[in-house]
Amino acid sequence: MIKFVIGTSFLLISYFIYGFYISQYEISVIPQKLKSENPPGYYDYRGVINVHSELSIGSSSAAQIARAAKLAGLDFMILTDLNVFDNKIHSDSYSQNVLFLTGGKYSYLDSRLIFYSPSKNIIGNNLGEAQIHFTDMLTQKKGDSRDTLLILAHPYGLGFSWAGALPPGLDGLEVINVKSLSAQAWQLSKASVIWSFLIYPFNPGFSLARLFLEPTNELALLDKTTQQQKIFGFAGAEASARAIPLANYLVRFPSYQRNFEIASNHVLLPAELTGNLASDRQKIFNALKKGQFYLAFDALGDPKGFVATLDDKGHSFLMGTQLRLVKGLSLNIRIPGPPKNFYEIVVYRNGERFRTINEPEASVSITEPGVYRVQVRVAVSMPLPDANRWISWIYSNPFFVTP
Repeated sequence: MIKFVIGTSFLLISYFIYGFYISQYEISVIPQKLKSENPPGYYDYRGVINVHSELSIGSSSAAQIARAAKLAGLDFMILTDLNVFDNKIHSDSYSQNVLFLTGGKYSYLDSRLIFYSPSKNIIGNNLGEAQIHFTDMLTQKKGDSRDTLLILAHPYGLGFSWAGALPPGLDGLEVINVKSLSAQAWQLSKASVIWSFLIYPFNPGFSLARLFLEPTNELALLDKTTQQQKIFGFAGAEASARAIPLANYLVRFPSYQRNFEIASNHVLLPAELTGNLASDRQKIFNALKKGQFYLAFDALGDPKGFVATLDDKGHSFLMGTQLRLVKGLSLNIRIPGPPKNFYEIVVYRNGERFRTINEPEASVSITEPGVYRVQVRVAVSMPLPDANRWISWIYSNPFFVTP
C-alpha cells in the first residue's frame, strides 16, 4: 500500500512538473514582437465554417458560440446545424462584433453538404426535399448557382466517403476538417491522442497542434478536380464541443474557442468591412464563392500578411482567378515574417512541386498553363518527448492559367 501511494505521488508530481514545463512552451512560428498587418492592398478577415449549436449536435447556444468566436479573434463564421430545416430559428446578424451567418449542413447520399445562401434560399422543408434540391444543384454548372454556396464536408473522414469524380455544382470541399484530422490522428496513434488529452489543461494550443496531419487525400482530390473544373478548398471547424462521449454539457471539449483558434479561412478583400450587415455579408460571400481566400493552421502563428497574386502588366489578381497565359505573367507571394523557424514556400502546378522558395517574398515566372497553388511549410520545434517536424501552415486556393 505504501509503495502504491509513493508511486502514485511520484507520478502526480512528475505530471504537474511536466505540465509546468509544457505551459511555458510557445508554439507560434511568428515572433511575438512582430505586429500583425494586412498585406498591401488587401484586408485579411478570418472566419470558420461547419459549426454546430445545441439545435443539432452542438453543446451551446448561438449566443454562446458568438462569444467564443469573438474571444478566438474571428471576423465571421457560418453556423451549419445538421439537418435543421426551420430557417426562422437563426438569422444573419452581427453578434459580438462577429459577422454571424446562418447556413446548414445536410446529409446527402453517403456524405454531407454545407449550404449557405445570403438571400436565404430554402433548400427544403425536410430531408427528402433537400435531397432533390441538392441533386439538381450538383448537376448544374458552378456559375449557375450565383446565390448559393455548396461545399462537400469531410470527403474522407468521420465515417463518410465520396466516391468518384466531384459534381460540377460544388463550390468547394473541406481540405481541412479539424475533427476529421483528429480522428485520423487517433487511428494513427491512440497513445499520442491520449497524451494530448492529458496535457491539454496546461497548454491547449500545443496539445491540439501536435496532432496536426497533412490532409493528403483531400489535397489530392482538390488537385485532381481542379484539372477539370473550378473548385476551392475550405477549412472546416466541425465545432460542437462534444468530443468526450456522455459528457456533453458538463465538459465542453475542445471548447468552441479552442476549436476556432486551430484553423480557419482567411478572406482577402480590397475594401474593409464596415459593420453594415447587408454589404459585409455580400463581400464575404463573394470572396468565398470566388475562392479569394487561403486556409491556415492559425495555432502555428497568425498568418495575416500572407498574399499570393497573379500579376499581369501591373494588374494583380487574387486566388481563384482564371487568366490566359501571356508573356510576363508572374505569381507573386508574400508571407509574414520571416518566421523564426525554418520554412519553405512551395508552389504546386497541377498537383506537383513546381518551385521551392526560402525567402519571405518571391516572384515566380509563369510560362506554362496549369493550375497553381501555394503551400507554406514550417519546421516546428516541439518539446520532449515530441520530435521536431515539418507542418504545413498556409494553403492558398488555386490559380487557373489557361493556354
